[in-house]
Parts: sequence; C-alpha cells; structure tokens
Amino acid sequence: MRPDMPPRLARMTPHHWLLASVAVALLTIVLKTLAWWITDSVGLLSDALESFVNLAGAMFALVMVTVAARPADEDHPFGHHKAEYFSSGFEGILVVGAAVAILWAAIVRLLHPQPLQQLSWGLALAILSAVFNGLLAWGMMRAARLRRSVALEGDARHLFTDVWTSVGVVIGLMAAWGTGWDWLDPVVAFVVALNILKEGGKLIWQASQGLMDEALAPEPLTSIQALLERYARASHGAVHFDNLGSRRAGSRSFVQLHMHVPESWTLGRAASERATVEAELMAAVPGLVATIELLPVGASTIFEQAEAEGLEPFNAGPVP
Repeated sequence: MRPDMPPRLARMTPHHWLLASVAVALLTIVLKTLAWWITDSVGLLSDALESFVNLAGAMFALVMVTVAARPADEDHPFGHHKAEYFSSGFEGILVVGAAVAILWAAIVRLLHPQPLQQLSWGLALAILSAVFNGLLAWGMMRAARLRRSVALEGDARHLFTDVWTSVGVVIGLMAAWGTGWDWLDPVVAFVVALNILKEGGKLIWQASQGLMDEALAPEPLTSIQALLERYARASHGAVHFDNLGSRRAGSRSFVQLHMHVPESWTLGRAASERATVEAELMAAVPGLVATIELLPVGASTIFEQAEAEGLEPFNAGPVP
C-alpha cells in the first residue's frame, strides 16, 4: 500500500532522506550536548550519545544505499541489493554500543548522585530535538515503505527509538525536578538504555535474517499464491504450479517456481503463458522479480528427484 505522503516528499530518494538524517543528527547533537552541559544530567548525556549513533548510522546507511543502487556486474550478477542489510546491522551494533555506554554512565551516577542544574533550559532543548527527530522519522518510515528500503527503515526505527528515549528522559527529569530525588535521573537513563539495547538487538536480528535469504512476508506471499491459484483454475487444470520459493534482498523481492504445462503445447505458447504469469506477479507485488521454470505436466527436476529418493542433491549424479 502506498503511504499517504505529500508529492514533494514522495519524490525524495533514499539518498535525500539519509542526507536529511545526517543534517538532523548534527543539529540534535548540538542541542542535546548543550542540554547536558547546562544541566549535568546523565539522562540527557545518554540522549546526546544516542544522537552521535544516529549520525554514524545515517552516514553508513548513505554509503550502503549508494552501493545497493549499483547495477549487476560480472562479480555480482544478482545485483548489490543486500548491501542495505549491512547498514541495518551496523546501525544495530552502534545502538547496542551506545546502550552499554549509557548503562555505565547511569550506574556511576547512581552510585554518586549529583544535583541537577538549569533543568528548564535542558528540558526545552531535549523536547526541541525530539520534535526534529520525530518529524524526520515519520517521513523516513513512509519513504521506506514506498521505496522498499531496508536501510531507510532501519534508520527510521532508530530515530523513533531516539524520540522515545528523549520522551523518557524528559519525564524522568521532570519527576526529579518536582520531587527533588536526584537518583531518578540515573534510574531513567538506565531504563532508557535497556530499551535502546532491545531495539539494537532487533535491528541486528532483522539484518541477519535478510542476509540469510528470509522468505517474503505473509501478505505478499498470500497475494502470489492466490494469483497462481486463480490462473490454474482459469486454465481448467491444464496448468499447475509448484516449488514456490521466495526471498528478499534489500528493495527487491524474488520468487522462483515451476509452471507445469501440457506436453502438447508448443514452446512458443508455453513461453507466452509464462510471460503473462510473470508480468501479473510483478504487477501484484511491487519490486518483485519472478522467475518461472517451464516443465511438462508430471515432470520434475533432477534436484527434486534426488530429494525424493533421499539423496544429497549435489552428489546424486545423473538420475536415469
């Protein structure tokens, strides 16, 4: 489904969004560092450290999106789409590192609490930086769905985490300000760090699944299977499909399957019908690359025959 975005934002490429992310990260680093400097709050320090991670993640994502956009070549005949997963995984590692640093700072401050200074200015700067990050994250998430970009989605999720981090820090500081309990500041930082750690682990896991050729999500797979079933019914049993496999690589999705046709069909007719099915599949699922192997009804590949006999397919040798 196409996200509801203003036309100007919809025309922005992943490069544009990531350049905006770099600019906003630099701005929020200034705002949050100033907030920490005038308040001496370890919670605001944790928020500032998160923005440094945002900057590094956005810069790395920009490089990986550039690599992913390269066309296929002799060394990479299937393209460079998976480069986006390195961006998501790297950003997850940075998030985990920031969480560990925040936990350490929170523990030190909890053991040695200190009074907070000029909280009104610090809170105002933290809220302003959260607004900038929230607006950018909102736009990037919609662009990620529109462009099917894993790198943009990872950066957007990280920014949303940063927004909730800022919200948690502000709430904690307001509670410390109202009660006079200075120990609330490091406690809030500790809780925020645990949440950041969870989000970082999620980004790393998602990147690993992409690199492991994870299957398509249930929704597009259901659409593909429904389309194939409709086509098979329309052929009155003459055509059927099997061995459907799928994977996602960055902004691209791939399916491969077998299309069984009657032996009496000419090669030209079979190829024409296959082209029709491939076109319908790619129209139904944006960014899909469909590859269909033609087989006569009742035939199977050497690989399938070896598997059916319980043999190792790559060592089975010719099957008579």
